[in-house]
Amino acid sequence: MYDMKHLEKLSKFKELAPNAWEAFEKLDNAALAEGAIPQKQKELIAIAVAHTTQCPYCIEIHTGKARKAGASDKEIAEAIMISAALRAGAAVVHGAHCFK
Repeated sequence: MYDMKHLEKLSKFKELAPNAWEAFEKLDNAALAEGAIPQKQKELIAIAVAHTTQCPYCIEIHTGKARKAGASDKEIAEAIMISAALRAGAAVVHGAHCFK
């Protein structure tokens, strides 16, 4: 189901919904551009979020970008563990709703 070749189909959005696609591209580029948060940290955040949303495309893309920005295996592993802790934490705190 997941194949990086599917990303080639994203051009359909530009064709079928050009205004929304252009706005999305601007948001994506602006959010991930170097700023107050350095590029490497932004990519590590993106890895953590991608693991939380479980998007294999984002995981692959942002892991590559993080490595290009100088992220080590240790930094990537810690980012993933942050994601795991937050997902587990969300399950636990939502569990509080089970008690009356």
